[in-house]
Amino acid sequence: MESAKSNMNGYQNVIVMRHGDRADHCEPLWVSTAERPWDPPLVHDGKARAFLTGQRIRSQVGFPIHRVIVSPFLRCIQTAAEVVAALSAVNLDHNAMSSEDIDNSKLKVAIEFGLCEILNTVAIKSEVAPKDGKFDFKISDLQAMFPEGTFDHNVDMAYKELPQWEESVEGFKERYVNTLNVLADKYPSENLLLVTHWGGVGTILYKYFKDGTKYLVDYCGCVELRRQVSKNNESEEFEVVTSHGVAFKDNKVPIHGPVIT
Repeated sequence: MESAKSNMNGYQNVIVMRHGDRADHCEPLWVSTAERPWDPPLVHDGKARAFLTGQRIRSQVGFPIHRVIVSPFLRCIQTAAEVVAALSAVNLDHNAMSSEDIDNSKLKVAIEFGLCEILNTVAIKSEVAPKDGKFDFKISDLQAMFPEGTFDHNVDMAYKELPQWEESVEGFKERYVNTLNVLADKYPSENLLLVTHWGGVGTILYKYFKDGTKYLVDYCGCVELRRQVSKNNESEEFEVVTSHGVAFKDNKVPIHGPVIT
């Protein structure tokens, strides 16, 4: 892995990113035959978008990503796998749509329950949610989806268990903000990429952008945060530096980037 502290310059950077294009929103009939209708995969365009987003992060943000931490939902896992492939590719080819030639020393990956989807009917329709309210994930299968050698098996999750079904609005907002801060404090000398859901990106914007309006978050939309960290790892509060694929909901005017259509 690239030396973290040599790249920090007194600041820690965290990108909070939404997953790519999900199958149930692109293919309406997908749900009718799905074994896990609450856990859709990405469509092909979603994987392509995720890989290109990884390339953009690698070439444009101005700092290395040392650690990628991801929600256990399949669409987030697949998004993160594509981003990791782009960030870890031996050669940066802007015309490439995928990469199998990986340098697995560049960054490490972990799964985090605290970044999971909002577990209530705001985000998951009751007719597709598990009848018993239990969302099961085979973590070993999800780990295997990442490029070989990139997954860090020695990381403990900030949240040891998934939230209960029908968690409150206050509950999921607190969860997303707490997860961000716990992970950032755990790795103060590393830049992080957190791959999560619309609710996660929106919640972090509400918290740190100091704006009470509602937002649209496109697939792979993200917000970039920064905070000052001292040599003894004391830190300031995060500030929003920029965003991509995020717009004000009422007029679709982008906060920092291209207009969402």
